[in-house]
Amino acid sequence: MTSTSNTAPSESELSGSSRSSVLLRTGGVLAAVAAVGLAAGACSSDDSGSGSTTAADTSTATVTDGATGEEYKDGEYTAEGGYISPGGPQKVGVTVTLSNDVITAVSVDTSQTKGPSVEYQGKFAGGISDVVVGKNINDIDVDKVSGSSLTSGGFNEAIEKIKQEAIN
Repeated sequence: MTSTSNTAPSESELSGSSRSSVLLRTGGVLAAVAAVGLAAGACSSDDSGSGSTTAADTSTATVTDGATGEEYKDGEYTAEGGYISPGGPQKVGVTVTLSNDVITAVSVDTSQTKGPSVEYQGKFAGGISDVVVGKNINDIDVDKVSGSSLTSGGFNEAIEKIKQEAIN
């Protein structure tokens, strides 16, 4: 009776050319995995791309279950947030009105925007109200609005500054 083994040959059993072949296959697999990761990352880019989107089909925000227990003074607050786009550094101004820690109004100042980001910030400004008005300021973590995901980084930075200013 003949027995067969399903184990791979040990390093000492491999000849020089077999060892190189195994290394090449392993390197090829690693390169393929890296390429897939790069392609997936490129697909999530913000300020590049085409096609039309609407706030209803692309707006996302994370809402957390537990408030932090912070209490904010009612009023209107303005702050500026920054982010890096493919066209370079960008700024976005944010004004919110707070009542009992809830955002009752929001506006976005896009006047300092330059390059292709003007279009994206404009779309963001047009859709942000639907995403944050009526929500507790502690629950706001905007991800993407109307096809613009980079602008949300500047928006979230501005919200953090507003929270620091409005704290009781």
